[in-house]
Amino acid sequence: MDYSPKAINRMKRIEGQVRGVLKMMEEGKDCKDVVTQMSAIRTAIDRTMGVVVSSNLVSCVLEAEKSGNEDPQKLVDEAVQLLVKSR
Repeated sequence: MDYSPKAINRMKRIEGQVRGVLKMMEEGKDCKDVVTQMSAIRTAIDRTMGVVVSSNLVSCVLEAEKSGNEDPQKLVDEAVQLLVKSR
């Protein structure tokens, strides 16, 4: 699978956020501030997973329709299950 520059950039931003939280923890920052940032990271990851799954789903469905080898509805169901399982 080719990951979009958008998804890769999102992950790089998340990486920066994680580093920032680690620094906050090392500096003994307030728990409320650390947890707030951790929550923001979790939200960013959830959204990025949605971007990755939806991009993959589109390409898989198009390929399935072209080749006729796989049921597009099955692919949609698998994508939904993947997102549900990740929660």
